Amino acid sequence: MCSHYQAVKHAEQLRKYFDAHRPPVEWPRDMWPRYSGVFIRRPDEWSSGDEAVPAREAVMGRWGLIPAAVRADKLDNAAKLSTFNARGETAATSFTFGNAWRRGQHCIVPADAIYEPDWRSGKAVPTGMTRADGHPLGIAGLWDRYRNAAGEWVESYTMLTIDASDHPLFREYHRPGKEKRMVVILPEGAYGDWLAAGPQNARDFLVGYPADRLVATPALKNERE
Repeated sequence: MCSHYQAVKHAEQLRKYFDAHRPPVEWPRDMWPRYSGVFIRRPDEWSSGDEAVPAREAVMGRWGLIPAAVRADKLDNAAKLSTFNARGETAATSFTFGNAWRRGQHCIVPADAIYEPDWRSGKAVPTGMTRADGHPLGIAGLWDRYRNAAGEWVESYTMLTIDASDHPLFREYHRPGKEKRMVVILPEGAYGDWLAAGPQNARDFLVGYPADRLVATPALKNERE
């Protein structure tokens, strides 16, 4: 699982690596569940065939997906759930994530680093995972939107995770004896295909990123900013 990441901050990174322009507002660099962060998706109007519609857009949304189908009187309860990660094995049949999966509402979460706890010393040492080549991470996710108490649509997103028990790097993290999970880090060449993929082939993208292309660095601090 991932409950902390460092967001891509600069507009130039969004354009260069993700072919998307930044939203017109600022977002936190240090990201935690329920914060409002940036994610990348296909615009709703893209399927119209209008050449003026870009293939990708950067959108602000809540990190922690809330489905459109949630009842208004259950919204407070839904907002408290841990929906910042979605299990790739069960997302398709989940009440929370199933709508986004069936509708192919895929997104990419741009991150400079994700943080995982290293317990090998007997204590949790926050450790940043980055790409060895210095490029930002493109994490596969799902997005949806829900109506808030004022009746306004609010965007939200989640990161997809897979089993990491056999991954050379991620299997070393989290508490001993606990399930090992990792987010799905996409190769840059797969960004467009992931955003366009339908539910019938979405699982083809849920594979582990090569360990030799990642660097793990103990963090100097792990504070909410």
